[in-house]
Amino acid sequence: MINHWQLYIDGTWVEPLTGGIREVIDPTTESVFASVGQAGVADVDRAVLAARRAFVSFSKWGVADRIALIDRIIAAYKARADKFADIIAREVGIPVSSKAQVSGPIGHLEVARNLIRTYAFERHIGDTIIRREPIGVCALIAPWNWPIQTPVIKMIYALAAGCTVVLKPSDASPLSAILLAEVMHEAKVPPGVFNLVIGRGRVVGEAMAAHPEVDMISFTGSTGAGAKVGEAAARTVKRTCLELGGKSANVVLQDADLEKAARWNIQRCFFNTGQSCHAPSRMIVHQDQVEAVLPFLADEASRFRIGDPRDPATTMGPAVSLAQYETVQRYIQSGIDQGARLVCGGLGRPDGLSGGYFVRPTVFADVRPDMVIAKEEIFGPVLCVIPYRTEAEAIAIANDSIFGLGGYVFGTDRERGYRVCSQIAAGRVCFNGAATNSLTPMGGYKQSGIGRSMGVFGLEEYLEVKSVYGFATEAAELPEHV
Repeated sequence: MINHWQLYIDGTWVEPLTGGIREVIDPTTESVFASVGQAGVADVDRAVLAARRAFVSFSKWGVADRIALIDRIIAAYKARADKFADIIAREVGIPVSSKAQVSGPIGHLEVARNLIRTYAFERHIGDTIIRREPIGVCALIAPWNWPIQTPVIKMIYALAAGCTVVLKPSDASPLSAILLAEVMHEAKVPPGVFNLVIGRGRVVGEAMAAHPEVDMISFTGSTGAGAKVGEAAARTVKRTCLELGGKSANVVLQDADLEKAARWNIQRCFFNTGQSCHAPSRMIVHQDQVEAVLPFLADEASRFRIGDPRDPATTMGPAVSLAQYETVQRYIQSGIDQGARLVCGGLGRPDGLSGGYFVRPTVFADVRPDMVIAKEEIFGPVLCVIPYRTEAEAIAIANDSIFGLGGYVFGTDRERGYRVCSQIAAGRVCFNGAATNSLTPMGGYKQSGIGRSMGVFGLEEYLEVKSVYGFATEAAELPEHV
């Protein structure tokens, strides 16, 4: 049993003023394995005020000092990589074999560090000096499906810009955030520059979003929750960066390699037990090729090793919680009730598993665009195969969504593929399964969000723009603002 009842505020571990405790359930065993302290509004106040005090000096640090700080964070993080893998397996069911969950943040730390080496915090437009200055105190609210990487991305770009932060992890993944706070403490991050508060979104998240001393809020989570964060943030007119839901489409053109498209779609859609906002959960296939693609989908879905996420052989763990398991079951039943054809998977747990929040990898064919499973984000290992007749119809189906986070296209003709990619209304579009990278921006169109993270675009979310007049002729004599 793990008991950690403290918050990390102003460089030290402190007891929550509320005295509240929350239990953490292992989704594999369905049993309580940890308890953590719960912050309240007063705890948010003291974390934000600590960040405000620290901002006065930290915002003046030079680039070389911030780079040295990030190097220390990288070293402290690497030393705990195995601990991170073990704890996320226990708290959210992510397999230890999922290397990207733990190694990915290292790449993001390095990209942010390298970026500020050459980033122009000052430049000229005509006779005016344009300065990029840290925005201030940043409230960061992170999700459970990427319990380390998402908070690391938010935190490191804020620090690289010269901001101070208050982080709230998901209720489901507080232990990995506690471990991240240990990293920051060992790296000798100055008191108040990084603060951790753990608590309910309706209490702590609301207080962070509405707090008058918070200058910017970055939130990753559902579209519904993001709308509430945006509403609370609007009361004090603070900058808001939101990465929200998705229902990404994979348009398979007629000249595509069907087997490659199918196997890649299953692996990408069902990665992380389908709990990914970028998951290609709608596969749009020409009506004449649907039957040819289904055997590849079913075969690839059968290859997952489902079980204990702490077993290195496991490639799919459980859903994060009972509530999420039941949600996915309701969607599968909805697909059946609305007449979709079950190709593989279905209701209940996989064969041989009598406990845990495990879901059967499920593929539906004969899915109409107006079906619930085709329109709503399921956040589980469920794929909808939707037929199309013409290229224009395929694009229209792909864009017929309130979401616009990710998009995918498979085809042989690169010119045609680029034409289709260009018409997909999404913040990220990949051709033939091309990998994304940490230098390029991530974010969504429509109700998938506001703003961008990662790379230059991510850094600039944490920077204000100032025009300074009257010094252009003396610019060469002025010290560079770093």
